[in-house]
Amino acid sequence: MAEALRVGLLGYGLAGRVFHAPLIAATPGLRLDAIVTRDPQRREQAHQHFPDARLVDDADELWRTPEALDLVVVATPNRQHVPMARAALAAGLPVVVDKPLAPTAADARALVEEADRLRVPLTVFQNRRWDGDFLTARGLVERGELGRVLRFESRFERFRPAIKPGWRELAGPEEAGGALFDLGAHLIDQAVQLFGTVERVYAEVDRRRAGAEVDDDAFVALTHANGVHSHLWMGAITAQLGPRLRVLGDRAGYTTYGLDVQEAALHDGGRPDQPGWGEVPPERYGLLGVDGDLRPVPTVPGSYQSFYAQVAAALRDGTPLPVDPRDSVATVELIELAHRSAAEGVVLPVPTA
Repeated sequence: MAEALRVGLLGYGLAGRVFHAPLIAATPGLRLDAIVTRDPQRREQAHQHFPDARLVDDADELWRTPEALDLVVVATPNRQHVPMARAALAAGLPVVVDKPLAPTAADARALVEEADRLRVPLTVFQNRRWDGDFLTARGLVERGELGRVLRFESRFERFRPAIKPGWRELAGPEEAGGALFDLGAHLIDQAVQLFGTVERVYAEVDRRRAGAEVDDDAFVALTHANGVHSHLWMGAITAQLGPRLRVLGDRAGYTTYGLDVQEAALHDGGRPDQPGWGEVPPERYGLLGVDGDLRPVPTVPGSYQSFYAQVAAALRDGTPLPVDPRDSVATVELIELAHRSAAEGVVLPVPTA
């Protein structure tokens, strides 16, 4: 068996601790070799969770000995995504960047161009492509079970009226904070994956909580080139949650409630190599059909671990990376257009290349 690829993880906050570290550790062919964090509490957590990983105070230590690693994962605050990814690329190290790829589309494009110039692999952790409900909806669409799709509705809503300290609540543009960057990066990516090129964008973006510095309530409408309308909601102050997904076609619809189970399982210490990972119980299956004639459809098990399995295969065998970083550039471009649409109160065309 080939030796496992050695992974350096930058950051051990929510993204690093809950998502990346356990997924890396559960992926055959990958080994979590180094964790970069100088926070004493996070260092202790990292040592308890992954005692065989070396703890590093500063990413510069990794760049001094790049031959000791095979892959770098950037799970830092958003403002550090671009400089950390650039440093990894300069060291010749393949890199995974958590979403959003960059705070601006210009920075995202430049980063992808740099990776291309250096011929170093770069991909983006768009893990919600492996949500069970999204995989189920995608299968229904591809098999034509809904007929011609007319409208796609998708929501990431929460009720968290109290503002929690942290960089996600900071207003500086370099932070890429707020609901549209945080949750919209998932919703927009899913919509484009399902229905392709976007021609027009309309958005409403607000700050609803007292003292909020960043948007906490947003609606984005995308008009796709194939005629599908995607309506996307994201927010932190939704007292009653709507459907997670609703896909409406001229033959049938598909509606499902509740978030994918994998994030909660990871929060609780679950691992993807455990039996039943990503499965939802029958009472949570989505409904397919028309009113008066609905049937539950088993939800495809979610599979966040597939992202890192595909990364490992790409680095070993030259197969495609799980996410083309150009997709994530396009997502940041649409987020910027959504912010502009909301500020100007207009529908905006998407510029063509």
